Amino acid sequence: MLGLLSEKSLVENDVDPAPLGDDPTIAQLKNYEEQKAKKPRALTYLHSALLETIFLSVMACETPKEIWEKLREEYEGSQRVKNVKLLTLKREFEMHKMKEGETVKEYARKLMEIVNKIKLFGKPFPDSKIVEKMLISLLARFEPKISAIEESCDLTKLTIAELISKLHAQEQRTCLRDNETVEGAFQAKQKWRHQGKMNKNGGVEKGKAANTSKDHEKKK
Repeated sequence: MLGLLSEKSLVENDVDPAPLGDDPTIAQLKNYEEQKAKKPRALTYLHSALLETIFLSVMACETPKEIWEKLREEYEGSQRVKNVKLLTLKREFEMHKMKEGETVKEYARKLMEIVNKIKLFGKPFPDSKIVEKMLISLLARFEPKISAIEESCDLTKLTIAELISKLHAQEQRTCLRDNETVEGAFQAKQKWRHQGKMNKNGGVEKGKAANTSKDHEKKK
């Protein structure tokens, strides 16, 4: 990356070295070769600094300046475009809410994806704002835990990781209780079925015994 910074003027301006005059000196030849080697060197620096997914979008570019312009157009854009993108992301952040069937960690991950995109625009985003957003957009089942957190914690100092940990622990306990309730209901149902089967079999056996007794009386 330091090498790329040293070639910054070439990347931005794409300047070729001036052609050599007649009968150049050794120093002029050496300088010309050094200047000529800068473009492919800058191209290599750019390729090595890019993620694979980004590299694929610029691999057809032949000069450092072409790559630079394409990246700047795609990821920076004009100030007006940047403002629109930023406003859209902020609106998405405000509207984002936890969905039924979604875990705390899944919800937090999606929320942080939006926050990280906003931060790419150079805008500060304090943890306290994210903590506040999570507390007001969780599902109703977290209300008791949210009240406990608000009473016991300083929300201005509570980190995102701490909040997620507290909520995840509550989620795990609730899930465990639900599983125990389901297991208990299942066992009770199986017991009822078994008892019903036993009663049915007992009734059949009694009926057979009664019929056998009647037949025996008739024979007498």
